[in-house]
Amino acid sequence: MVNLSETLADMARAIVDDPESVTVAEKVTENGTVVLELSVAPDDMGKVIGRGGRIAKAIRQVMKVAANNCGKRVTVDIR
Repeated sequence: MVNLSETLADMARAIVDDPESVTVAEKVTENGTVVLELSVAPDDMGKVIGRGGRIAKAIRQVMKVAANNCGKRVTVDIR
């Protein structure tokens, strides 16, 4: 089974300049949705979000596919 937190962290570390600052907190809501909170260094926020939010949207889509393969629902919050 795929570890969603590690998958998200690995993707973010590949994008940012300061991979040590990448953290992912995982919470599960009452309805079973997994909420992943991605935190990066302030200087790397633009790289993770991308122009017009394209990178963030792509990250969220990949995570939804990974979660769907595990039979879960996921939400990604970038902070």
